[in-house]
Amino acid sequence: MNKTALQPIRPLFFVFILVNALALTGKGWMAGQGIHPEVLVIGNLLLFLVSLAAYLLTFRSLKSSNPQAFVRAMYGSFMIKFFLIAIAAFIYIMVVRADVNKPALLVCGALYIIYTAVEIKALLRLLKQKKNA
Repeated sequence: MNKTALQPIRPLFFVFILVNALALTGKGWMAGQGIHPEVLVIGNLLLFLVSLAAYLLTFRSLKSSNPQAFVRAMYGSFMIKFFLIAIAAFIYIMVVRADVNKPALLVCGALYIIYTAVEIKALLRLLKQKKNA
């Protein structure tokens, strides 16, 4: 993986590190808000890994000479990411049943939107740089 592939997603790493730092250092504040930091850290890790994989999948499509390859990869990565996160949330809800931490799930939902926006912005920036796009 070259430097130009990872440079546009620096904000993705920044969000990941910032959320984990806040979750690990602000446990007292989060407990007061009803947010379990463990759920938040695990959700953030899962969102980061899935977003990174989706980005790399779509990034590889930029090398294709077919202009529809990028659109297919973008939609495909969105669908994969959405369903993996939905399955993970379903498994979490089924495992803990009555002890579901709704505030942490809402924060993870907001993080999903942030990660998706950062990923799409980075990919569109790369698409603009492509000569035949």
